[in-house]
Amino acid sequence: MTPSRASLDLAVRRAATALLGAALALVTWWWIDGGGLGDLGGWASALMSIGRWTGLLASVLLLTQVVLMARVPVLERAFGQDRLAAIHRLVGFSSFTLMLAHVVLVTWGYGDGSALRWPGELWDLTLTYPAMLLADAGFVALVLVVVTSIRAARRRLRYESWHLLHLYGYLGAGLALPHQLWTGQELVSSTSRTVFWWSAWGLTAAAVVTWRVARPVARNLRHRLVVEDVVEEAPGIVSVTVSGRGLDRLPARGGQWLSWRFLGREGWTRANPYSLSAAPDGRHLRITVQDSGDGSGSTATLVRGSRVLVEGPYGRLTARSRHGDRVALIGAGVGSAPLLALAEELSGLLGEGGDVVLLHRDRDAGAFVDDLRRLAARGIRVLTLPGRRRAAGSWLGEAHAGGFSDLAALRHWVGDIAQRDVYVCGPQTWADLVVADLRRAGVPGSHIHAETFGW
Repeated sequence: MTPSRASLDLAVRRAATALLGAALALVTWWWIDGGGLGDLGGWASALMSIGRWTGLLASVLLLTQVVLMARVPVLERAFGQDRLAAIHRLVGFSSFTLMLAHVVLVTWGYGDGSALRWPGELWDLTLTYPAMLLADAGFVALVLVVVTSIRAARRRLRYESWHLLHLYGYLGAGLALPHQLWTGQELVSSTSRTVFWWSAWGLTAAAVVTWRVARPVARNLRHRLVVEDVVEEAPGIVSVTVSGRGLDRLPARGGQWLSWRFLGREGWTRANPYSLSAAPDGRHLRITVQDSGDGSGSTATLVRGSRVLVEGPYGRLTARSRHGDRVALIGAGVGSAPLLALAEELSGLLGEGGDVVLLHRDRDAGAFVDDLRRLAARGIRVLTLPGRRRAAGSWLGEAHAGGFSDLAALRHWVGDIAQRDVYVCGPQTWADLVVADLRRAGVPGSHIHAETFGW
């Protein structure tokens, strides 16, 4: 790994953005070329025309949001799962809004622009047009996904329940396919358009099957992971070490996470995302889990020899994204787990020429004691910030009460913070406060690498 990897990832992000923009521009041109602008002269024809356009845009964005969550390696490395999830959410809401507009406007247009005829026209279209019943079922599935993605709804759902409901997005996209390809004239009116849409759908489906299904199955059959040890780090926090075959061929890096299923316990079918808390050594993988309910609460009861299924590794909180040899790591509680693994890997990569500092805020001052000592022995400067947050707007622990600001303390501890790559991991609110101070300290946005716990 060299710092040039960061430039390569930037190029991939730009290329992906340009590709999406080109696809949206292309379907817009097809709409114009098919008389879309000319149809704006009449009320009913304008409704139909704009409805066709919104349908085309919605189709592109629908495929895009599926690809974003297909775990495509080149996108995972370039964006990181946090950023992909945020873009996926934005694209998803946008595609649904455009799809809703498509349904309303086209139906309204078929009803000669009369709002009173809209319900009857929708019923007639559903019963008489090919694949419309499938499309309606797909739309209902996407409504379920959108409703459960609203922040207020997510607060009331367990992660496992939300994740299961979110899988209906694949069903919604799949059920919409026949309607679009059989009745959408802008999709099939020329050979080039037919090739474009069938290729887009085919490649999207292939990405999901390859990276969400085939690769995890192959890796689990190859590595056959089992629980080797379970150790309590602090009250409510345990570390689980797993072993398996040929783990030196698993491309896991310090700072990444995997989705874990521990067989033999209740709820094993539901995957939980946990970060590696120790750098992979080719023989073992270790995670550290805090009891927060659901699957995490039963982690402490795992027994040696239990089979483990994983998906991943994922995430961009790795040495790959750095730009230089000076690094600062800032974590809170169990959020420091991936940073411990990353610090361990960095100490080996950078050697004597590197400069790594780790700031670890530990509310209970009990977790990762042995790990922090080992890192300090390897030349990493470790600063422990004990206690709960000292105030609502502060990311420092209460042990640092005083008249100084968080920013002043950060500059005191790490005087050259603006010249470092900075990795941040912890709860969303806390991480946002840290990132805000990093920006005030002059750290370039491209040098801030943040991963938060949220979904």
